[in-house]
Amino acid sequence: MQAPTAIRIHPDDNVAVAVVPLMAGAEAAGVVLAEDVGAGHKVALEPLHAGDPVVKYGFVIGEATQPVPAGASLHSHNMRTRLSGTLEYEYRPTHRLCDSPPAEMPTFMGYRRADGRVGTRNEVWIINTVGCVNTAAERIARAANERFAGRVDGVFAFSHPYGCSQLGDDLDNTQKVLAGLLRHPNAGGVLVLGLGCENNQMASLLAMAGEVDGTRLRFFNTQDVVDEVEEGLDAVAELVARMENDQRVEVPASELVIGHKCGGSDGFSGISANPLVGRIADRLTGLGGGVILTEVPEMFGAEQVLMNRAANEQVFGQVVEMVNDFKEYFLRHNQPVYENPSPGNKAGGLTTLEEKSLGAIQKGGGATVERVLRYGEPAAPGGLSLLEAPGNDGVSSTAMVASGATVLLFTTGRGTPLGFPVPTVKIASNSAIAAKKPHWIDFNAGQLLDGTVTAEQLADELFAYILDVASGRKRTNNEVNGYREIAIWKEGVTL
Repeated sequence: MQAPTAIRIHPDDNVAVAVVPLMAGAEAAGVVLAEDVGAGHKVALEPLHAGDPVVKYGFVIGEATQPVPAGASLHSHNMRTRLSGTLEYEYRPTHRLCDSPPAEMPTFMGYRRADGRVGTRNEVWIINTVGCVNTAAERIARAANERFAGRVDGVFAFSHPYGCSQLGDDLDNTQKVLAGLLRHPNAGGVLVLGLGCENNQMASLLAMAGEVDGTRLRFFNTQDVVDEVEEGLDAVAELVARMENDQRVEVPASELVIGHKCGGSDGFSGISANPLVGRIADRLTGLGGGVILTEVPEMFGAEQVLMNRAANEQVFGQVVEMVNDFKEYFLRHNQPVYENPSPGNKAGGLTTLEEKSLGAIQKGGGATVERVLRYGEPAAPGGLSLLEAPGNDGVSSTAMVASGATVLLFTTGRGTPLGFPVPTVKIASNSAIAAKKPHWIDFNAGQLLDGTVTAEQLADELFAYILDVASGRKRTNNEVNGYREIAIWKEGVTL
């Protein structure tokens, strides 16, 4: 296979995307370039007048703001978004043609928990009710990893600045996310560390978490003990003793719950990495597994596509409500709904939010949208779920973990070292960033642009890699390098 110099994604498109930097006078995608065009940036395939639609992925991604000759670059200098406020939508269901299930169900080696869910790791998680005890939690985790090395998959504390002086939705958001982490199947044992005087009281947090295995839970307020680090180490010792005989067992791939995320996107993300992850979404949901898709502001301009894939009218209505609620959240704060892409996205070739969104939703493949989850709500088994959360990498990734994702697939064209409580598979959209940052990138979808492999071959390779990660046979770079963070959505009043 020969790598193309530019790609026209859909037959209806009036732009192509440069795969490599192109010089004026070169021919690409059937036109002679009128100017230099950077890799990941768009080339006009036909002359455009001011106000004419710009079409990519077969959908309008904005409009020209001035005459644009064929072969010219299209970007912020000569095109703009068409997005504004909230919209009314109509349900026009599209029916997915399902692939035949494989003759044999793929499996992985996971930890079966008492509630039936399956974890991909057997770790102790230290969850803080309030930011005041972050340092104490981190000291406990460091000492515990030295003392109990090799007996469990690790001891990890997840710092955050919240829990004190919070009211209303902010306090509720903090509790919902921490409760989701507290009951996560990758946590074979949990220590909840409080202070004692915070708004996020221990009793209310534990109540929100619901029924959990009490033999795998310890908690105390640091104001009530003499030495919080020693008390914490004693608690972790009890948890490790309870967990160390846990064994991985063979389970069907349908037990996986994977969160799909893109961050630091470029002009290739919607062509290589996101469609590849979309193939995984189709494959896993076809097996009965679960996939979570979030970043609601990065659905704006592409939301009708997802709405048409809703399982029924009720789910369609829930998607509409979630999208318009989020737009109204922007408008309440006097912000335009189209304030995206980021500077890094634009440098990578993305111009409008419609363009970014149409590339971002590729991560959901063609799977039916089975349900809508509000922020902090646990995912039900199987199918594609849309989760309410912002586009921010930390907040949205943490939200998927809190809803039950046991592995994250994180696509990127610009690169980022971020990692989260669960194994976070970084998937490069281009080979350049994969070669430059091998200590960040776990998998290179840029091979699709290089013409060295077919999409189906690469999907097979990625799916096998996911099963290896889920089984503990491979560790992701975020695990190797110790990048494990959480971020909680703050949208209200602080006292």
